[in-house]
Amino acid sequence: MKDSADPKQTWSITHGVIHCTGTPAGYMRTTQVYSNYVLTVVWRFIKIAPRADNTGVLVHIQSPDKVWPGCVQNQGKSGRQGDLFVMAGAECKEHIGMDANTPVPMRAPPNENPVGDWNTNVTVCFGNDVKAVINGKWENEITDCSISSGFVGIQSEGGDIEIRTMSLEPLKTN
Repeated sequence: MKDSADPKQTWSITHGVIHCTGTPAGYMRTTQVYSNYVLTVVWRFIKIAPRADNTGVLVHIQSPDKVWPGCVQNQGKSGRQGDLFVMAGAECKEHIGMDANTPVPMRAPPNENPVGDWNTNVTVCFGNDVKAVINGKWENEITDCSISSGFVGIQSEGGDIEIRTMSLEPLKTN
């Protein structure tokens, strides 16, 4: 969490649903490193307010923990789910020559549900490639990523969100 804030002020669980207030900026992550998997997150925005509509699924998170770590983000910002960010020095073929704060934009029209409705964000990580699928529709893909394994997490970046389920399914490499 930014400025070593208490994560209990940002993250909570009630009736089996994870709630993130969105402030301060930071993330929660697994304690285990993963590679070659499908990560599915079912979430929704509680409300949308100016500059308070952002979150993301972070994959291949690199140590050390900091805001923001080297990783790939499957964007969760309202209206932009499916953009892919390479963060803090991570790189991919589709991002070469772009500004560090510029995502690889989604390549299909947005497929998000309205605020308050549940969205299914699927991130497929196989080898050095990452794919974004939103509500069953392919949105984006990056290839030749400089990172191919790491921790998995959810970002706190302004969005008041609920997470109903998260699951990680290993992919066979042969």
